[in-house]
Amino acid sequence: MNSSALVQCIGVQKRFGRLEVLAGVEMEVARAEVVVLLGASGSGKTTLLRCINHLERLDGGRIYVDGELVGYREADGGVREDSEREIARKRAAIGMVFQRFNLFPHLTALGNVLEAPVHVKKLPRKEAEGQAREILARVGLAEKADVHPSRLSGGQQQRVAIARALAMEPKLMLFDEPTSALDPELVGEVLEVMKSLARDGMTMIVVTHEMGFAREVADRAVFMDEGRIVEEGTPGELFDRPREPRTQAFLSKIL
Repeated sequence: MNSSALVQCIGVQKRFGRLEVLAGVEMEVARAEVVVLLGASGSGKTTLLRCINHLERLDGGRIYVDGELVGYREADGGVREDSEREIARKRAAIGMVFQRFNLFPHLTALGNVLEAPVHVKKLPRKEAEGQAREILARVGLAEKADVHPSRLSGGQQQRVAIARALAMEPKLMLFDEPTSALDPELVGEVLEVMKSLARDGMTMIVVTHEMGFAREVADRAVFMDEGRIVEEGTPGELFDRPREPRTQAFLSKIL
């Protein structure tokens, strides 16, 4: 294994019934690298993220995060699925932000950010609250700590969702089209938070159609089609000089 890589996907396969969604994906992500996954709907991008976080079981291959096999353990020359406790322990190092905010509606912004550190990491509530307030300030929401999600804009809710993921001090952040459910005028505030995370050295894998963000922030752009990585390179290389016909056809529709 490449010890400098934080994430390693080796021959990752996933099927839903007869549909092959991931067809042997090979990918590495270095520490502090920002990788953007591009591709049409159904190309396997979201499924790959969900496999990295073991929200989907693999049908073949292996995924390592920081040298640990995610969701499984080596056994008898193969792999067996981990216990729920081990899966939760490994998953705690991987933050994930979804299209939909998935906030607890009965909790305030602060309560949402506090929930996992208190109940999963078993931090004392006072210590966790201090950290949660710092994280809310980091995403520009210090003054919204005591507000419930129903009284926040979509952009504010998504920033709370990012803060909630950061509260677990993850080694890796996964973003699944985090701005696609937002009104256009709210997209920028979420992208600004993501840019600041990138500047701070957070390792990130981002599924997005925000090409400006990809060009500005990503170290590498990866184009997927039919469950395979077709082409990858710097954003400049991929957007300006795509080699593969499938990449060219996709980019001609969105650029």
